[in-house]
Amino acid sequence: MANVPPPRKKSRKGPPPAVEMTIGNLEKIEPGALKPLNFKVPADFHREFKVYASQQGMSMLELLQEGYKVLRGQRG
Repeated sequence: MANVPPPRKKSRKGPPPAVEMTIGNLEKIEPGALKPLNFKVPADFHREFKVYASQQGMSMLELLQEGYKVLRGQRG
């Protein structure tokens, strides 16, 4: 019987990314830019929070930021 080597395995990774594609992921985000903040809260808290923000004429984001500033000022 002939001694035949097994077929070479093909790489499925593909070529590496171009330099233009990798440079942007190392830059810092501007301080004023919005970034998602993802966490879960109970449905009743969400409803109460949303209603309160609406009653105050604020967005939920504005209420969260103001509440954080107040709490941070109290606790230091």
